[in-house]
Amino acid sequence: MITEIKENSTNEEKRSLSFVEQLVEEDLAAGKNGGRIQTRFPPEPNGYLHIGHAKAICMDFGIAEKYNGVCNLRFDDTNPTKENNEYVENILNDISWLGFKWGNIYYASDYFQQLWDFAIWMIKQGKAYIDEQTSEQIAQQKGTPTEPGSPSPYRDRPTEENLRLFEQMNTPEAVEGSMVLRAKLDMANPNMHFRDPIIYRIIHTPHHRTGTKWNAYPMYDFAHGQSDYFEGVTHSICTLEFVPHRPLYDLFIDFLLEKDGKNDYRPRQIEFNRLNLTYTMMSKRKLLALVEEKKVNGWDDPRMPTISGMRRRGYSPESIRKFIDSIGYTKFDALNDMALLEAAVRDDLNKRATRVSAVVDPVKLVITNYPEGQTEELEAINNPENEADGIHHITFSRNLWIEREDFMEEAPKKFFRLTIGKEVRLKNAYIIKCTGCTKDDNGNVIEIQAEYDPLSKSGLEGANRKVKGTLHWVSSDHCQKAEVRIYDRLFNVENPSADERDFHELLNQDSLKVIDNCYVENYLTEKKPGEYLQFQRIGYFVLDPDSTPEHLVFNKTVGLKDTWAKQKTK
Repeated sequence: MITEIKENSTNEEKRSLSFVEQLVEEDLAAGKNGGRIQTRFPPEPNGYLHIGHAKAICMDFGIAEKYNGVCNLRFDDTNPTKENNEYVENILNDISWLGFKWGNIYYASDYFQQLWDFAIWMIKQGKAYIDEQTSEQIAQQKGTPTEPGSPSPYRDRPTEENLRLFEQMNTPEAVEGSMVLRAKLDMANPNMHFRDPIIYRIIHTPHHRTGTKWNAYPMYDFAHGQSDYFEGVTHSICTLEFVPHRPLYDLFIDFLLEKDGKNDYRPRQIEFNRLNLTYTMMSKRKLLALVEEKKVNGWDDPRMPTISGMRRRGYSPESIRKFIDSIGYTKFDALNDMALLEAAVRDDLNKRATRVSAVVDPVKLVITNYPEGQTEELEAINNPENEADGIHHITFSRNLWIEREDFMEEAPKKFFRLTIGKEVRLKNAYIIKCTGCTKDDNGNVIEIQAEYDPLSKSGLEGANRKVKGTLHWVSSDHCQKAEVRIYDRLFNVENPSADERDFHELLNQDSLKVIDNCYVENYLTEKKPGEYLQFQRIGYFVLDPDSTPEHLVFNKTVGLKDTWAKQKTK
């Protein structure tokens, strides 16, 4: 089947394949693993997933989907001090929200007994030993990338003693840090990962699944590849930082094959570049610190690069996947501009967001020749990009709210909004002409007066008269007061991960602006959190989960244009 695909593909289609897909197709063509494709996504449940994980999710699940394989979800829960079920549940929600389905759910803890048995086999084979040095001593005697390490004084202790001490490690009485199990490999190997790596350590924190059954836990490098092997994973796709780990990954698989007396299957590790974004940090440790120190309002704060934060901000799963597809997969790390992600969000929401009227910085507009107490229900198109989305109605009256920036008492020639003596159109309503304004004692405009042309209503023949400006509005007697949250970049520097300063110093202190004097049309009381909205002429918004019918709260997703980039260049 793969041969047929290649024969019928155009050169352009071949070039569009990522290098990972090319390697997978080569394996399929060679008949490896009987033509079976099985991938896995192995997050550690020690935090919420971020946009970088989304790239791995798209690759791991996408490869399985494309080649009729299976992608398993496996939680790498080998460190109970950092993991809990809240993170597990959120990871499940994020993957589903992105639109992917797992074949099975596994946990590294499912294999604790098999990994323990494998470690005992290694001890018996002279491939592992108990080391009672301190972590500082072990680090010091490992040497440097240019100088070989020196052997541990415990490296050649008898097998029976190693077995006894290993069993002792897994007791409540064992002292954390008093001993570790190390693989007995090569202290002179230029790859530092081969210099007798630690494969088990003592941890007494109860595990979120196994409780207090275990007191000794495998290290990531010892659990990861073996778990792939136990599950039957054919392609272990991970990020570039695991390139130097790959020889160790393969060696442990060799040991397992030797132990099991098999040689008919082995997983293949393939590495691709991580996703890095400007003005963003992906370190879960630092993101956790921001949450715990209340620098942000939780893991799902819309300023966070977490998937749940982006969902709360109003990003669509389709836009995230489109962005990831656009930047592609390579063997070289790069820093991607946040503007590219926002452009993908903007493009997607333009097709799906309902257009509504909202005034963020209101000033009163009185239509002086419109009858007192009279109202009209006018039609508003929900989405001009999709006729099937239909219409809703907005109430027009004598007293309106418009944006303060849409009025100037004396305006330059290129000001195409409202000014005294000039005409503009009110969206979905009438053409009006400004006749004057009222100011307070400080000279601030508190009311604008205008007259409307009754024959210029949208849809009537008189509406064809050309005017250069169109303003959005809401009826002051038929609207809801709302809170609007405007978000900026979380960090002030383009690449905070590369900055040597403490990351707290790099935080943008103006990353959140709350406006509590916004007015929105009544139609928005019918909306639910997660529905995509466009505040006409302002940007894309979404109703926040904090919102109630009595207190509407909207998060700004992204502006209609990339105005932030223009501000940056000033």
